Amino acid sequence: MIKVERVVNGQTIEIADRSVAVPILEPIHLIGIQAPDIRQKPWGQKARIQLEKLTLGREVLLEFDVQKKNKFDHLLAYVWLEGKLINKFLVEEGWALVKPDFPNTKYIETLINAQEKARLMGLGIWDPDQPMRQTPAQFRRQNLKQ
Repeated sequence: MIKVERVVNGQTIEIADRSVAVPILEPIHLIGIQAPDIRQKPWGQKARIQLEKLTLGREVLLEFDVQKKNKFDHLLAYVWLEGKLINKFLVEEGWALVKPDFPNTKYIETLINAQEKARLMGLGIWDPDQPMRQTPAQFRRQNLKQ
């Protein structure tokens, strides 16, 4: 179990690496999900706030898959809190999209089913009255051009 020290966005938390003399924050990217970009209004902030409500200051369990780190040297993990897979919860409630992180696919079917449920129920980013119109990747590409 490890304590969440900070929530960066809807798909990244930070923990304190206490193996060094002065603890530093280490980013943990939640496997299999893609939250809205933090600048993608209102969804980015809402996703971050949801993850913060769930995990900030709490003890979580990290489960790793095939790859332990991504190309940015961030740890990749499934985050568990009190027996609940947080990666799935964020997708199921409509705060994040499924984004396969090959070869890390242990829970991909679970995540896909959770996304379908959120879409059918019109939750979060799937709300028919205020849907998220661009994927986070599309949003970032468009905003890099400006």
